[in-house]
Amino acid sequence: MEKNTICVWYDKDAEAAARFYAQTFPNSAVGAVHHAPGDYPDGKQGAVLVVEFTVAGIPCIGLNGGPQIKHNEAFSFQISTEDQEETDRYWNAIVDNGGEESACGWCKDKWGVSWQITPRVLMEAITAGGPEAKRAFDAMMDMKKIDVAAIEAARRG
Repeated sequence: MEKNTICVWYDKDAEAAARFYAQTFPNSAVGAVHHAPGDYPDGKQGAVLVVEFTVAGIPCIGLNGGPQIKHNEAFSFQISTEDQEETDRYWNAIVDNGGEESACGWCKDKWGVSWQITPRVLMEAITAGGPEAKRAFDAMMDMKKIDVAAIEAARRG
């Protein structure tokens, strides 16, 4: 086990979520699946309790803790993309699999986990500072999925 691992709470679908992430993002995989050694408040002995997985190289565990705790935007995975094709691929995979669009490159998967699908060109523009950053930022504020061409145009003025 890693020294630092992200623990993501799920109602009951940690394994399904981990398998979706593993098939969607490179450098992702499902590791061990651990079953409950006894009954617990939201599950029975033998049910999947903890799933070890990796998302884009980041070690995680999924905990099937029950419906009491809901996801929100205070936690998100940020996936950096190189171009519109990669941005579209990840965005569409999440949204088309029961997820939902949000604003400024954010979306949620069907388990309620937030994702930022962020083209590299957007981060480069924002960190450039000055008028270029302002134009790119203003363009982003009107978007759901990030439009790479529109960000590039905003950078140029």
